[in-house]
Amino acid sequence: MEDPHRNVELKALDPDPEGTLACALALTGVADHGILRQRDTYFAVAEGRLKLREETPGEAHLIAYARPDDPAVRVSAYRLAPAPDPGAMRAALTASLGVRVVVDKARRLLLWHDVRIHLDTVAGLGSFIELEAVAPPESDLSAEHAKVAHLREILGIEDGSLREGSYSDALLPAPDPELLRLAREAVGRAYAPYSGFGVGAAVRTTDGRRYAGTNVENAAFPQGQCAEASALGAMVAGGGGRVAEVVVAAAGAAECAPCGGCRQRLHEFAAGDVPVHLIDLERVRRRTTLGELLPLAFGPETMR
Repeated sequence: MEDPHRNVELKALDPDPEGTLACALALTGVADHGILRQRDTYFAVAEGRLKLREETPGEAHLIAYARPDDPAVRVSAYRLAPAPDPGAMRAALTASLGVRVVVDKARRLLLWHDVRIHLDTVAGLGSFIELEAVAPPESDLSAEHAKVAHLREILGIEDGSLREGSYSDALLPAPDPELLRLAREAVGRAYAPYSGFGVGAAVRTTDGRRYAGTNVENAAFPQGQCAEASALGAMVAGGGGRVAEVVVAAAGAAECAPCGGCRQRLHEFAAGDVPVHLIDLERVRRRTTLGELLPLAFGPETMR
């Protein structure tokens, strides 16, 4: 298998689209490729991201990629395959994986020394600028980082404008703020004298009740209890019900996901499309669903 392509990327909110366009067009050696209409269908996958991009003018491609969800400059590794029949591919992937979200945007594309400058107007989100420095296979990425830094300075992209994640993440429903607070508070109450790794979990029921739990370790290690199990126990003691949303928090840990056992525990009370937010003490690291975390689950419906 060939190695994936790589880009050095940056995404930022664009408070002055007309000014940014004028500044970008003034760059020496820039080429203006006009406006593209893009429709990106994101499918539900457990790792990375998978989208079908339908572009006018242009062709459709299936794109699988992985990159850190970080507001700083980051490296994206991606694979790209032509999709000569995008309708059939979309239908097949929708049936087998499910659609996570659809992103519609108008993109003004400019090229400057192997750097793609994207001036995007995204439906439901607003105006953004993306910089993508395309790296050849042999590159150590230092030249690409330098180009992005140079353009960022020229275009006046400030720290406060930087955005993490993808447009698909921003279009998903925002996490319940009270659930975020409960999960973060639970991290600090963890009983974790052996691992030193505190985890908090919070669940919201379909009728709006919220319950939190934390991990409780034991000198006899198998007797410990995960945060998700504690939160579900509190929910059952509080009257039970169905889970509508889940938050899992940990300090300084990227994407602290539920263990396999807790994914099964959650499935007892939650459908596959229930959102699961993986967070640290400052921000949301990843938004996923229980179905993505536990495909082909064994649950109450199986017992019937």
